Amino acid sequence: MSNKLNTKASGVVAVAVMCSRVLGLIREMLFASLFGAGLMGIFNIAFRAPNLLRDLFAEGALSTAFITVFSKKIEREGDKSAWELAGKMMTLAVIFMSIVSILGIIFADQLISVLAPGFAPDDKHMTVLLTQIMYPFILMVSIAALVMGMLNAKNVFGVPAMASSFFNIGSIVGGALIGWWLDPKFGETALIGLAIGTLIGGFLQLVIQLPSLKAAGFRFKPDFRWRDPGIRTILVLMVPSVIAASAVQINVMVNSSFASMVGKEAVAWLYFAFRLMQLPIGVFGVAVATITLPVISRIAAHEDRSEFGPTLGKAMRLAIFLTLPSAVGLYFLAEPIIGLIYERGQFHHQDTLQTAIALQFYAMGLVAYSCIKVLSPAFYAIDRKWTPMLVSFGSIAVNFILNYVLIIHLGIGHKGLALSTTIAATLNFGILYLLMHKEAGTLHTTRMISTLVRCSVASVALGALAWAGLHYGQQWIYSPHLLIKIASLLSLIALAAAGYVLVCLIFRVEEVSSAWNAIGSKVMRRLRR
Repeated sequence: MSNKLNTKASGVVAVAVMCSRVLGLIREMLFASLFGAGLMGIFNIAFRAPNLLRDLFAEGALSTAFITVFSKKIEREGDKSAWELAGKMMTLAVIFMSIVSILGIIFADQLISVLAPGFAPDDKHMTVLLTQIMYPFILMVSIAALVMGMLNAKNVFGVPAMASSFFNIGSIVGGALIGWWLDPKFGETALIGLAIGTLIGGFLQLVIQLPSLKAAGFRFKPDFRWRDPGIRTILVLMVPSVIAASAVQINVMVNSSFASMVGKEAVAWLYFAFRLMQLPIGVFGVAVATITLPVISRIAAHEDRSEFGPTLGKAMRLAIFLTLPSAVGLYFLAEPIIGLIYERGQFHHQDTLQTAIALQFYAMGLVAYSCIKVLSPAFYAIDRKWTPMLVSFGSIAVNFILNYVLIIHLGIGHKGLALSTTIAATLNFGILYLLMHKEAGTLHTTRMISTLVRCSVASVALGALAWAGLHYGQQWIYSPHLLIKIASLLSLIALAAAGYVLVCLIFRVEEVSSAWNAIGSKVMRRLRR
């Protein structure tokens, strides 16, 4: 089994995640238009409650720890032993997450009191009801994350990455139809339809992966023999990861509390802005991280770890190359992009302006966010599991202090929450990088700085093209005709991206040259047929 970073797999994952993110944007466009910022603020807080545990267990601690141990199990003991471990872990996860779901339903009122202390009683009552409906979502998505981990470890990336697309499809179809059936005018009662649609989406996200898992060789049988060294290793790895993720979720709760004090509209503005920023994070950062973790876990399983640092460094350079232009593009084009996606129906121009401001501040931390996705799980592969946890504790203090100063003391509103999040993420990445450099021996820092400088110069060209397009093409970018607006904005994005790639080619950025050569060779092979 190859221990080299598979950039082709990264491309497959990127395309699959792009489909998911696009469907996610369609979902957000539809719901924003139907419900507006106010009602969506209620729904977003309700969904955030089970989603806290999704990040904590499903796509955080559980996923990272399981993939690390499962990949090493395959490398050292073979498939049979790894499948036995997977059966035991899945049985344990089903029972534990079922209990968590029941507790979430029982204590939903107390949880919403923490997440949204600024909500009025009527808004809080609906938020609690929606939370109780959606809490079983955490059970389905946790099992889906385990399945995804197994498939990734077996070098199956496309189907797991596409699974979240089916979550979006279920949410859109189920949520819209059930919401319309409950309230054709899409008032507050129709939010219940969105909650039920979320459950439908979570179910689809799980079952769509099962045929691929069966083809990979897994047959699930409940196995309660949990006194297993592999289970124990996973749980031990999970402890610091859960604590570290808890720190992140404390930051989320702090941000939610401050946002609810600004207003339920502010909750929606921040949510929509962050969702849009998650598009490049998901397409590029998560894609690179997904194919990197199994590779470095297998490298860490051997005595010779000389390729660990260089492989991780290459992954982060790829993340920088892909996300830096995304950050600059989102900063300059925030308002027309959000206006095109969301501004219709109950989502007004003022909502567009406020969401765009939040997106600009979030975009400043895009590169750091993406690199953390790659870097943080690597500590678990080399058994330095407590490091991300300790760094996360510092981010809690930084985030809280900045929120208090920017929101309460300076009163700059919801954009202060986006700014504090960006600063905390940037500090988090910087500290993790320095600590990993010490552990890995080398991350090829000089090459990373070179990539960063060259990509920054190329991003300046991208930003200049975006600014010029906005300045001289306002009549088309902000045209009242939807098709003209879409064509103009897409053309500007394509032009800016082309400028970025061209400058990267001129400066011989390794990542774009490799991609260019790979595409060129593939085209030539097809032409020869």
